[in-house]
Amino acid sequence: MTQRANHCELCATAGGDILWESPTCRVIRVDDPHYPGFCRVIWNAHVREMTDLDPGQQQHLMSVVFAVEAVLRQLVSPDKINLASFGNMVPHLHWHVIPRWQDDRNFPEPIWGSVQRPGSEKRPAISNSELAAALSLALNSAEK
Repeated sequence: MTQRANHCELCATAGGDILWESPTCRVIRVDDPHYPGFCRVIWNAHVREMTDLDPGQQQHLMSVVFAVEAVLRQLVSPDKINLASFGNMVPHLHWHVIPRWQDDRNFPEPIWGSVQRPGSEKRPAISNSELAAALSLALNSAEK
């Protein structure tokens, strides 16, 4: 681990409640009451950019991101899913997978943008165990 990685939040901590993990990456739940089901897919090794991965690793990571998207679409029926990879604040490769609704507090802005309205309180409730079970089913079959 590099000196930089020693100070990396995503190297030092899980980054949230782990819902699924493999030797290469993990899926965590982001605790945000406005966006139920918000997950991050985090590459376990400290790398900054997608091009730091070889093509097979890139494909694997994106297959996990797409599986998380599919599971969230099935479980919470959002109007849209946002996929984002920034790393400006935490330069460790990770993807945000964010269910969105037209009446959420920021729509159509990104969730980090200006609040547009109070947002609906009517969101599907999904427990970590439900989400973890669905992810395990989708991802463990894809791993084989």
